[in-house]
This record gives sequence, C-alpha cells and structure tokens, in this order.
Amino acid sequence: MRADRLVSLVLLLRQHGRLSATALARELEVSTRTVLRDIEALSAAGVPVYAERGRHGGFALLPGFHTELTGLNHDEALALLVAGSRRGAQAFGLGAALASAMRKVVDALPESHRATAAGAAQRLLVDPETDLLARRPAAEEVPDAVVAEVRRAVFAGHRLRLRYAPADRDPTWRTVDPVGLVTVRGQGYLLATRSGADRTYRLSRILAAEELDEPAQRPDRVDLARIWQERSARFRTGGDQVAVRVRMDPARRADLVGTALAVLAEEAGADDGLLRLEVTFQDRRHAEWALWRLGTDAEALAPQWLRDSLRARATAIATRYGA
Repeated sequence: MRADRLVSLVLLLRQHGRLSATALARELEVSTRTVLRDIEALSAAGVPVYAERGRHGGFALLPGFHTELTGLNHDEALALLVAGSRRGAQAFGLGAALASAMRKVVDALPESHRATAAGAAQRLLVDPETDLLARRPAAEEVPDAVVAEVRRAVFAGHRLRLRYAPADRDPTWRTVDPVGLVTVRGQGYLLATRSGADRTYRLSRILAAEELDEPAQRPDRVDLARIWQERSARFRTGGDQVAVRVRMDPARRADLVGTALAVLAEEAGADDGLLRLEVTFQDRRHAEWALWRLGTDAEALAPQWLRDSLRARATAIATRYGA
C-alpha cells in the first residue's frame, strides 16, 4: 500500500506542479506526518523532490523530471482519457490508439496481476453493439484521415478548412476556427466559430479537412460543457422547429418525450384516459418519424400537414401489403 501511495504522490506533484503537505494529505487520505515521511523516503530513493518555504510554498519535483511507466504515446494517452466511452474514442478516430494503449497498460502490469486483470475484464462489457432489443447504436462512420486532420487542428489551435455537406444541400468549402470536439450517443460534433459566429458541424458530414497554418481565433481556455449546453439550448428554441399536438396512450409518453425537443403543454383526458401533449420537434421529418414509430398508440391532432403525411404513408404501406 505504501508503494502505491508513493507512486500517487509523485504523480500528484507531476500533475499539479507544487502542493502543500496539507493538500497532499487530503488527496492521499493520510496525515501530514505520513506525507512528510513519504517525502523523505522519495528523496532517499533518488526522486528529486524539494520543499519551497513561505506562504505559497509546498513540495515540488525538479523541472524536467518525469517517469515512463507505460511508454504511451500522445494519441494512446488521449484515447485512455476518453475511454469512458469506447464509442467516444471511435468517434474521435482514436479506436486503434485505444486498443494499442490498453495492450501497453496490460503489459506494464506485474505478472501476478496480469492474469487476474484479464480474467476480470472478461466479466465486464461496456456499450455492446446491440441492446436487448437487438438495436444497433446510431454511431456514425467518419474517415480516419478526416477526423485526424480535424483533431490536429483543434489541439494545435490552427484554422481548419472543411468541405461540409449540410442536410439537403450541396457540399461547400468553408474556413472555421475550431473550438473543441464533442461526442453524443456515438455521434461526433466539431464546435467552431466562423467569422465570429458560433457553428456546430457533424463529423460524419465533413467530407474533407485541411489544417491551415493560420492560428485560430479562439480563447486560450474553454469550457466545452458550458458551450455545448448553450448551443443545445439555442438549437431547441430556433431553426425550422415544428410544434405538434398529440393525443396518446400514457404508457407511451416516455417514448414520445424521449425523442421530442421540448414539452410545451400537457394534460390528461378526462373521459378517454389519453394524454394530450404539445411538443416540439427539430423539423418536419423529425416530427413524422417520431409519430410514425408510435403506431396507433398516438395520434397527431395538429398540424394538418403531419396528419396528411402519416395517412399517406399508412395508405402506401396498406396498399403494398393489401394483396
């Protein structure tokens, strides 16, 4: 246990630069006296840790000191950082790097732990290809060369030239300032600005990408979670959204609400026991898809074009199978 704690102490100093004995004790969940003894043990073992006195003092490692525990390269280390979602690593073009990194991690384990870790890993499965209803996740395929070029521009802080194909429009070239990458349910997005305006691009619609030498116009620090939340909120309240009034079986409410952008109104029917909801969808195609998948458990009351579209689709299906 002490050996593990000594390694953790070194890694904490590597990651934070300088920490007080109190801060180290809090992170390691030991007393400050134990921390001081561990510092002495590291110094005796040749680790260049030193103390800085004063109000903002603490312990630090000599500049340039580092450990090579696994031999991970940049992409492999990055893949491990996003490995909370295997599909997330794949969406960013890091699937091969993740596999390579995991092989190195296993190889770095003591032999006594290697077999037990491999056996335990066989008992765990994260994000399988299908769920219990045999539905495949909606992950999108993005060419490795494209996502690698996008990723390099994001990390280097360079402008990016994209050939992008918006939905229902011809592809065009545009130059953007990349901000960051986000993956949601297997779909990857590039957050960027273009001429100072916020832009969000689906990676699967980027047909070609070229990192430019020009520096990107963007802040040095970024809060991707906040930016994504703000853009998602704007998306839900703008664009070609449509409002739909629905009468439906209460048992299917979650299925409808789970696909809608927002619920504007809701009330229970006094006589028939059905719910009445007013919900919004991204566009007409989204609304038609959401209501069609509910079958006879839901009825679109308005707008009329949606009723006409669903009736036309149902008529075509009935005609096809009528014989």
